[in-house]
Amino acid sequence: MASLREATLRKLRKFSELRGKPVAAGEFWDVVAITAADEKQELAYKQQLSEKLKKRELPLGVQYHVFPDPAGTKIGNGGSTLCSLEYLESLCGDKWNSMKVLLIHSGGYSQRLPNASALGKIFTALPLGEPIYQMLELKLAMYVDFPSNMRPGVLVTCADDIELYSVGDCEYIAFDQPGFTALAHPSSLAVGTTHGVFVLHSDSSLQHGDLEYRQCYRFLHKPTIENMHRFNAVHRQRSFGQQDLSGGDTDCLPLHTEYVYTDSLFYMDHKSAKKLLDFYKSEGPLNCEIDAYGDFLQALGPGATAEYTRNTSHVTKEESQLLDMRQKIFHLLKGTPLNVVVLNNSRFYHIGTLQEYLLHFTSDSALKSELGLQSIAFSVSPSVPECSSGTACVIHSIVDSGCCVAPGSVVEYSRLGPEVSIGENCIISSSVIAKTVVPAYSFLCSLSVKINGHLKYSTMVFGMQDNLKNSVKTLEDIKALQFFGVCFLSCLDIWNLKATEKLFSGNKMNLSLWTARIFPVCSSLSESATASLGMLSAVRNHSPFNLSDFNLLSIQEMLVYKDVQDMLAYREHIFLEISSNKNQSDLEKS
Repeated sequence: MASLREATLRKLRKFSELRGKPVAAGEFWDVVAITAADEKQELAYKQQLSEKLKKRELPLGVQYHVFPDPAGTKIGNGGSTLCSLEYLESLCGDKWNSMKVLLIHSGGYSQRLPNASALGKIFTALPLGEPIYQMLELKLAMYVDFPSNMRPGVLVTCADDIELYSVGDCEYIAFDQPGFTALAHPSSLAVGTTHGVFVLHSDSSLQHGDLEYRQCYRFLHKPTIENMHRFNAVHRQRSFGQQDLSGGDTDCLPLHTEYVYTDSLFYMDHKSAKKLLDFYKSEGPLNCEIDAYGDFLQALGPGATAEYTRNTSHVTKEESQLLDMRQKIFHLLKGTPLNVVVLNNSRFYHIGTLQEYLLHFTSDSALKSELGLQSIAFSVSPSVPECSSGTACVIHSIVDSGCCVAPGSVVEYSRLGPEVSIGENCIISSSVIAKTVVPAYSFLCSLSVKINGHLKYSTMVFGMQDNLKNSVKTLEDIKALQFFGVCFLSCLDIWNLKATEKLFSGNKMNLSLWTARIFPVCSSLSESATASLGMLSAVRNHSPFNLSDFNLLSIQEMLVYKDVQDMLAYREHIFLEISSNKNQSDLEKS
């Protein structure tokens, strides 16, 4: 899709011009707000935003805020939206009536993408730009045209997805209608089952093109294919030429196939945001999880019914308050219009799991060409090998010329010495590795931790197929857990550890690889990686490796003890070394 690639590159160039410069009134967002799971994550986000502003990596003259969820019950991204509106009003007073706000949901500890756990999904590095773009910069770049065509209100998006789109030369996306406005992307019916799907008013007079403004009759949240047909959400592909009408996470849709329009981000005008805020103030603290998509958007449009308020099939935990809260939100928002901006030349990508991360960064994916992702991005590294299934990807790292990184693997924020061999489909993050072989399908991520005032290091390691969220309730059941495909009980024997309650941190009714105290604490990054690779090697070779001599942490505890400042300082050291190396190379060339 050449037009998509050109449109994306234009937005990247436009954003690049704004980085480190004060923005003109109306040219950019008044407020960029990021949600955090708790106060600890809030602090980590604020530290990173402060560093970015100091290094002039973001547009200036914008209010950047981090809004943490309140302690206690998980409240979902809908609850976070309500809390954020209250923060906005308390910070800005009446001024927020006239503000254009970008709200990015980034709370949570990324158990499905653990290299984002310590510093946050919105700060995930991308193989793009110098200095490296993180998801935050990419979001700001892809939405760079929005603020100048938007009335005051709030645009709501998530930290781990990417929307790419192209419209005609004289066209632009406007967020200027009352109520809610959502973007819609053509997708296969299979993709529709995991997204929101729009049932659009039919409009025979419509001129079809890359951009269409439509009214939504009803919004379906993760519907079955049967319900997509039942509620008339399914379209037959029109002749758009040879462009691919799929969402980015799907295969190409052949001509004359069936498709639906799925959701991504949405906007609410100030009046709708104020209505939600007043509701939240009258309700008091939340005691249940609210979904900004499932619970807000399903209440909108003339065809909305209260039927969904009783459907809890997509709810992680059914609290007693949930049904009552859904009913109240439905009656609050019923009758509010849902405008839809149909983007027929667009793609939606999700990068929230290890598999998605590797797919988009290393394989010959559409995202790679559309965004111009690089195999070696802002790094000192020998060229990386390619094969038919893809290539390796090296981001903000220093890789010795004697090191080999196999295709399908990603290395970020790391130093790899000579005689290091990284197998295929690995993720190596923030690690210092010397003279070793890392087996294929390994995940390795090192963290700086502060324990009793002392700076230490710990490295989480596991297999790419391991499920960190999989939990059991009793010690007898931990044999159901697997580490690198091996029964966890067998691993404990190899490591000379006993299966007792002390082996797990946190809730003793929720025993998992996430809460298992199995990762050694060491006094340097390289020792830490060596020790954790030693425990992995022992499991693969069924040879003893005594972990009982180490102070051990769980991943959960690493995140509690993490030292963000030291982790950022380590990245800065690598940054300076790469910059110095590049300057030296430029001098030699000239």
